[in-house]
Amino acid sequence: MTVELVKHSASDTDVLWAARVSTAGEQSLEEIGKDPERSKGLINYLMRDRHGSPFEHNSMTFLISAPIFVFREFHRHRVGWSYNEESGRYRQLDPVFYVPAGDRHLVQEGRPGKYAFVPGTPEQHAVAGKVLEDTYRQAYAAYQEMLAAGIAREVARAALPVGLYSSMYATCNARSLMHFIGLRTRDERATVPSFPQREIEMVAEGMERAWAELMPLTHAAFNANGRMAP
Repeated sequence: MTVELVKHSASDTDVLWAARVSTAGEQSLEEIGKDPERSKGLINYLMRDRHGSPFEHNSMTFLISAPIFVFREFHRHRVGWSYNEESGRYRQLDPVFYVPAGDRHLVQEGRPGKYAFVPGTPEQHAVAGKVLEDTYRQAYAAYQEMLAAGIAREVARAALPVGLYSSMYATCNARSLMHFIGLRTRDERATVPSFPQREIEMVAEGMERAWAELMPLTHAAFNANGRMAP
């Protein structure tokens, strides 16, 4: 998985500016940022008491590359998000596929709602790698065969599995990103535990690292208040 922050208009000052207009009217950015401790306290108060709208006055756009099955989970996040994904209708798709790394836990133990993943044996890892690679080769050969026969790309792509990599631009604000991170990462500081699939968690971790650099006070308040979106 790769995550790149390609553009942004996002800072802790955006949160302060939006919040203080309620009580102080319009203020300059210099006035807003001149008292760091007060700024930290206000952001923590907004997060703690779940005053969410001040966290929406910012924007971040990420370029994400991941398997299609990750995007199918990602696109469940609709409020505060905009997406544009690579199209298999208009371009020939490259043969880039996902095979789990050796440290990816493979075996699910327990019943739905109460289960855990364990590493799996070397033999299971070998089977997973071989079967997926064989499947991908066959599927991409079928895709190329249909294209060579003059079949439209939008039809031929039906032969390709969800392990195929895709890419997309994803634009969000800090409030929508916090909701995504809260659901798609596992963290001991979370008030409500989450159990995400590892592949989408890797994407969420990359996005969180970039956001934490842009908005460190907001990120700290998010962690201090149970990693829940306000």
